Amino acid sequence: MVKETLNVLIQLAASDNQVADKEAKLIQMIGQSNGMGKEEIDQMLKNPGHPIGDLSLLTDDQKFEHLYHVVQLMKVDGQVFKSEIVFCEDIAQRLGYKKAVIGELSSKIFSDPSITADREHLKGKVQKYLK
Repeated sequence: MVKETLNVLIQLAASDNQVADKEAKLIQMIGQSNGMGKEEIDQMLKNPGHPIGDLSLLTDDQKFEHLYHVVQLMKVDGQVFKSEIVFCEDIAQRLGYKKAVIGELSSKIFSDPSITADREHLKGKVQKYLK
């Protein structure tokens, strides 16, 4: 599951044709905290073109984690591009959510990964966006 999550995050980071340092650091942090090695993550960052698998098969908790991380990554470099929003909305739909969930989460997830939102509270809020 970790590789799939990182693949989605890497594709988001590359969606504006530039993986910012802060984006790469967040991807490294998420990968390493889930047991992946730095070299493996670096290799994935160098080759971002892997297709995104079937996200509808994930559990509700895994879906929420995907959403949380894509929104956090979208905001981590302090700039939010339209291409990133569209990508996040596409991922949300693939996960079984309505597009509007991105706006809801975006207003409550901070660009600084050291500032963490109340994940359980957010998880409850996004449930209403499941189709």
